[in-house]
This record gives sequence, structure tokens and C-alpha cells, in this order.
Amino acid sequence: MMGDLPVPRSVAIIMDGNGRWARSRGLERIFGHERGIQAVRETVEECARLGVTSLTLYAFSEENWSRPQREIDLLMRLLERFLVEERKTLMDNGVKLLHVGRRERLGPSVLARLDETIALTAANQRMRLGLAISYGGRAEIVDATRRIAEAVRDGRLAPERIDESVIRAHLYRPELEDPDLLIRTAGELRVSNFLLWQISYAELHVESVCWPDFRKEHLHAAFRAFGGRVRKFGAVVP
Repeated sequence: MMGDLPVPRSVAIIMDGNGRWARSRGLERIFGHERGIQAVRETVEECARLGVTSLTLYAFSEENWSRPQREIDLLMRLLERFLVEERKTLMDNGVKLLHVGRRERLGPSVLARLDETIALTAANQRMRLGLAISYGGRAEIVDATRRIAEAVRDGRLAPERIDESVIRAHLYRPELEDPDLLIRTAGELRVSNFLLWQISYAELHVESVCWPDFRKEHLHAAFRAFGGRVRKFGAVVP
């Protein structure tokens, strides 16, 4: 709680509507992604200020690799720029960056900037920021299952010891807390293969504005809506 504003411990956001925002203004989709960086910066700063401990942003999905190559190239260049230009924001706000997703399809230049920024922010403790890049919820569960199967094959894990905690430990970033609140912008009512294991008990909030127009007041509205929910986790609340 920050003043009278309820603050979730962990937040995840599906940053939707960048392309729609651009097209509605007669612009190329990439301009929506560029404008969306301002929303990322303001959201990161405000979440850190309010005391959120984990924030996970859906930046680029496994399915996004099927987009036109020109758009992918532009997005990767924009990602590189973001990873360099936002280092001051991360450091000033005590934010530790983590990559959530697969590395195999990311180019060497993107990986270099990503790894540099992760190393730079490694000691920060105010908030963890998970950047989901080349991420898919089903892919994450598949990769976790493979790692568990390898541990069983090698004799490091007995099958009867496999439980939810073992599966969680083999996800991409188990140090990121399961989201209390999942926000999606642009009015869409789906989770789009995002954090399928982790959002089992997340409260959902759909915001009508496209991501480039998302500001502190929208974040606060989502937090207030969250504060009004009764979280039962399957139990009966009197």
C-alpha cells in the first residue's frame, strides 16, 4: 500500500496496441513501438517508486518471429537502442534487468547489449524487471520439461520428487514472483501465451488505451481495481 493506493507485489503487462496506435495516425507500425518506449520508462519508474518488487513486460513473443523480416529487423534495432539508452533509468531506480525467454534466435548484437545491461544492473535490489523477449508460455513449459527430463535421465532427480516447486525452479526466471496482477492494454481479452504457469491466480485488468498512451494514471487505475478484488486462491472466504 502506498498511501491509499493498493500496490501489488508482482505485476505483468502485455503491452498491446503499438501497431494499432501507429496505423490510426497514418504511420508505420515501428513508430508505435518507438512511442511505446516512453510508456515503458514511465511504468518502470512508477512501479519502482510504488514498491512493486517484480515487473514483467511482454516485449517480443516467439510468435512475433513470423512477422515481416523488415519489421523484425527494425524491432531488434529498437530493442538494442532501448537496452543502451534506458540504462540510466534502470540504475537511477535500482532496477535489476532479467531476460525471460529463449536466446537462440536473438542476434549477437542484441545479445551483447542485453548481457551488458543485465551485468550492469545485477546488483540493483529495488525491483526486478523481466523483459520477455523471444518468449512463449508454452515454449517455457516445454523447455522446463526438457530440463527436468534430463535431470531424471542423469539420475539427479527422482520422478516421484517432481512437484510444482520443481517445475517452477526450472522455468526461465523463477526469481520473478508469480504476478498478482496481469494488465493488458488495447482492450483485448486474451493472455496471448504469456506466463501461462505463473498467472494461475493473477488478477486480470484490461485497459482500453493502446500501449503508447499508457501512463501513470492508467497504472494507478489498474492497482485500484486490483485492490477491490477478493483473492480466494480456491478457498472459501467468509
